[in-house]
Amino acid sequence: MANTAQARKRARQAVKLNAHNSSQRSTLRTAIKAVRKAIEAGDKAAATQVFQASVSTIDTIADKNIIHKNKAARHKSRLAAAIKALA
Repeated sequence: MANTAQARKRARQAVKLNAHNSSQRSTLRTAIKAVRKAIEAGDKAAATQVFQASVSTIDTIADKNIIHKNKAARHKSRLAAAIKALA
């Protein structure tokens, strides 16, 4: 348990920040799943359109340091490669 007023405030802030970051990570996962779903459907045009929207989401979350920029780049690269592999 926090002993000082400063520590109690930081604990309250940590709870809020954790909830916000968790929400952002959930948004990221949802965006990635949406692209994966479009790829599995086999519609390259739809997958490309969903991918463009997801790239924006991924970049925004990486800019906020919720995930590392390299992880964001890795996700985008893998999704782009999967779309490109569609015949």
